[in-house]
Amino acid sequence: MLSRRLRVARKLAGVATLAIGLGGCFLGYENEVQRGYVIDERLLNQVSIGTPAPKVLEILGNPSTTSTVGGDSWYYISQIVDQTFAFSKPEVTDQRVVAVYFDTSKKVQRIANYGLQDGKVFDFISRTTPTGGTEQSFLANLFRSFGHWY
Repeated sequence: MLSRRLRVARKLAGVATLAIGLGGCFLGYENEVQRGYVIDERLLNQVSIGTPAPKVLEILGNPSTTSTVGGDSWYYISQIVDQTFAFSKPEVTDQRVVAVYFDTSKKVQRIANYGLQDGKVFDFISRTTPTGGTEQSFLANLFRSFGHWY
């Protein structure tokens, strides 16, 4: 009789251990995860046209990537993903690229805050969608490949 109770207790302990282990995969994992640069609007507002590059570096920190094609530019890349379950594919809920463009004297020429709106690169500062040129294809490729880094 005691050995039967011991076997039942062992089975229940095994089932409970398995349930707790699998429960961690499905419960409590509904989080948004910030990837890349965390955009702080207060800091971004401190950078204006004519700000020298060392001051931009002091305010915003190191850029995620830089470009020297067609002029010197710094890109601060940010992405927010939502992953419902532990092993499910993450869903991108927001993507932003803050681009700081410099002139030949290494002073800010313009600032753009790009994001995805209806599947197109969109500048949140000027409220326009860029047309043609190398900048759009670079940013479009950047957004396309950024979601595949997991």
